[in-house]
Amino acid sequence: MCRTERLFQIIQILRSAGSPITGRQLADELEISLRTLYRDMAELAAQRVPVTGEAGMGYVLDQGYDMPPLMLTADELEAAALGAAMVAAQGDPSLARAARDLVSKLSEAIPAELQPVILDSSIRAISMREKVDESFDGTLLRHAIRKRLKLRLGYIDQEGRVSDRIVWPMLIAYLNSVRYIIAWCETRNDYRHFKMDRVQGIDVLEDKYPARRAELIKGWDDLNARRSSNQRSR
Repeated sequence: MCRTERLFQIIQILRSAGSPITGRQLADELEISLRTLYRDMAELAAQRVPVTGEAGMGYVLDQGYDMPPLMLTADELEAAALGAAMVAAQGDPSLARAARDLVSKLSEAIPAELQPVILDSSIRAISMREKVDESFDGTLLRHAIRKRLKLRLGYIDQEGRVSDRIVWPMLIAYLNSVRYIIAWCETRNDYRHFKMDRVQGIDVLEDKYPARRAELIKGWDDLNARRSSNQRSR
């Protein structure tokens, strides 16, 4: 465990503790020497982390202390880098750019000793399928989902039939590198999954759909659960 991770772990231990913790207890939990623990406590004090107490008496973290948002462990950084890499490989162009920008910002913001975790990660996302981009801007779709705006979309089904739909977009789902719009379809009066590479274009309407998005998602989850239960009972 590198020093940055230890400092983070000390703060986490003190934050969750209900009473002072001695240096010996901290050293034993972190599997380090008391000498190393005292150096770490001095470093926390130098970084103005509000830890009070003395060696042998116990340490306490002042209530209400919030850690800097980018004080991350190596595992957390690798998780973020892997997630960003998967989005860059499978997301639409605007989301892929955002994922690459995220990794770049993380690399600049984290301590120098953790930068190799991002720049030379031991985890890699690999896709064996050719990436297919949509004919519309994914930013518009995500905006409509966040604002609960209706969409008019042109759609070609697997038989090549074209239809015009008014839908209430709820989610963008990723399944085996294929992206779907999960929505309530006014035309079919039911939930529908629209494969995004078959969508010919979208228009974001000014009308908000009346249902709460959380309720729609719950209804979709319940429907999928019933379908799965019925399939298992056959």
